[in-house]
Amino acid sequence: MRWLIALCLLALPAQAAEEVVADLSQSRVGINATFDGSEILIFGAVRRNYPVSPAGDLGVVITIAGPSTPVLVRKKAWRAGIWVNTEAVEVDRAPSFYQIVTTGPLRELVSATEDLRHGITIDRAIRSVGAPATVGNAADFSEALIRIRTDEGAYAVQEGGVTIQKDTLFRANVALPANLTEGNYTTRIFLTRAGEVVSSHATTIHVSKVGLERFLYVLAHEQPLLYGLLSLAIAIAAGWGASAIFRYIRG
Repeated sequence: MRWLIALCLLALPAQAAEEVVADLSQSRVGINATFDGSEILIFGAVRRNYPVSPAGDLGVVITIAGPSTPVLVRKKAWRAGIWVNTEAVEVDRAPSFYQIVTTGPLRELVSATEDLRHGITIDRAIRSVGAPATVGNAADFSEALIRIRTDEGAYAVQEGGVTIQKDTLFRANVALPANLTEGNYTTRIFLTRAGEVVSSHATTIHVSKVGLERFLYVLAHEQPLLYGLLSLAIAIAAGWGASAIFRYIRG
């Protein structure tokens, strides 16, 4: 009987020695006319099955990815005294926003194998396949996209932005810019040791327009004819009002 019980215990799936438990200060962000960005607090703790911490330094890596869409990247060249488009590559999937926040140097926290498995770095978050045969180096177009969006503040890596207390509690403040795209922002928290991901947690931040901005957005996309007529009426009213004010001032 004892050997049967032991065999059943061995057949059970082994539980991870460490597990990350995390949450957000807010899971919804509303965009209106006065929206100038938002700050999200990401906090959590490490739950362990054993009182003693495993070997290796504890690391936390947080990624926030905005909605992914195809992007057409063009290359310009100076021809006959003007800049013209010479080559183009469509990146199959690129997040509108991507930020990485870590407890330390990213390359020390996540190995290349783990990065390939989980798609953590910005390079791995972008998917580009099937470039035209006429394009010599398609990777240059992905690098150009990353460079442009990094300069715009849409892509960023903040090493040291996560603080850990007592090798258990962690927190990070992530700033979201004012020019956010509507959609779901996937937030992933990775717990690492010696370059290996030992646990992960995923949640979502919902970003949407609210108030008058939401009404106009829905009207423009669902009732384009009514939206056009309303815009024309507002333009006519504004023009008539400006003309009336001008005549009153002159008179």
